[in-house]
Amino acid sequence: MARKNPSLSPILKWVGGKRQLLDSIMPYIPKCSTYYEPFIGGGAVLFHRQPDKAVINDSNPELMNVYITIQTEPEALIDKLKEHKQNNCKDYFYRIRALDRDKQIFHRMTNVERAARIIYLNKTCYNGLFRVNSAGEFNSPWGKYNNPNITNETTINALHSYLNQADIILKCGDYREALKGIRKGAFVYLDPPYMPISSSASFTGYTAGGFGESEQIALKEQCDILHSKGIKFLLSNSSCPFIEDLYRDYRIEYVSAKRAINADPDKRGAIQEVLVRNYELD
Repeated sequence: MARKNPSLSPILKWVGGKRQLLDSIMPYIPKCSTYYEPFIGGGAVLFHRQPDKAVINDSNPELMNVYITIQTEPEALIDKLKEHKQNNCKDYFYRIRALDRDKQIFHRMTNVERAARIIYLNKTCYNGLFRVNSAGEFNSPWGKYNNPNITNETTINALHSYLNQADIILKCGDYREALKGIRKGAFVYLDPPYMPISSSASFTGYTAGGFGESEQIALKEQCDILHSKGIKFLLSNSSCPFIEDLYRDYRIEYVSAKRAINADPDKRGAIQEVLVRNYELD
């Protein structure tokens, strides 16, 4: 591939996004034959690294549809976003947000319509907080922004070029399925939903299901499997006794992150996170 494209960046603001931690994370990512990211989210690490060959996955079908649509129908997506931009106002926001309440209507929407809806809501909802209720319905409120960058053509075109020029496999489902068939020489970056650091800190609202202690333990077991195969992995998570004990047999580094997305502005402060790895640095 050609040299890195500086216009390549996340199209969505995502809970746990890694844009502000790139300087801490990138030195730990080794050369590899194939880059795997089973919890892709906003994709900050992938789009900064820009590997020639990658497998990316997320369990959120609306998120993965955004990437698939950017890869296959960028012009139609931009046209639909321009329509949203022209109509943008509080009443329009809630009308578009409510489309997933009627499942018959929602399932008849095209991939372009669904992708444009998610991007529009993400750019105009309060603090860019992608959040769904237990029924999987988007429920973040209106954000009252003066001039949100709804169309973002430069980023969409850059993402389209990368997702077509590189060998990128896009999957949607369980992270363990995305790792099936992985071979030695590959590298895995794992950025799962974080372990809550307090009883009031839990945020699993970007999917309809949760990711609690049992899921964290299952993920650690998957890391053990990768390690037994000689496959390097790097994992991000919250700094807390449960995670530190769970990964005590691996190398743990501590990094400071600013919580950029929280409904309570007073809770958007610096927090400590961990980077867990099973390899020596070159």
